[in-house]
Amino acid sequence: MVEYSKDQLLSEILKAVSDTTRRSLLTQLCQQGTSRVTDLANLYAMSLNAISKHIKVLEKAGLVARRTIGRTHWIEPRLERVKWVEEWFTELKSIWELRLEKFDELLKDGGTQND
Repeated sequence: MVEYSKDQLLSEILKAVSDTTRRSLLTQLCQQGTSRVTDLANLYAMSLNAISKHIKVLEKAGLVARRTIGRTHWIEPRLERVKWVEEWFTELKSIWELRLEKFDELLKDGGTQND
C-alpha cells in the first residue's frame, strides 16, 4: 500500500470534490446513505461506466468505500478525511484574521508607525 502525506491526501480530496458530479454523488450518499452503484447511476444522465469512474475518484480520496455483495456494489460515504479540509480552511482563516488585525492596528495608529 502506498503511503501518502497529509498534504497529498488533501490534494486528492480537493481534486475529487472539484467536479460537480462527484460533489453531487457525495451529497446524495450523505443524504440517502449507502446506495447501489446502479441506483446512483439512475440519478444521472450518464452511463454506469461513467458513474463508476467518478466513484473510483471518490474512493481514491477516501471519501467513499465500496462493499461488494455478490454482483452488487454498495457505496457508502466516509467523511473522516473532510476534517483535513476543515483544518486547512481554519488555518487559512486564522492567517487572514491575523493579517486583518495587523491592518486594523495600522489604521488605528494612523499609518504613522514605521517598521
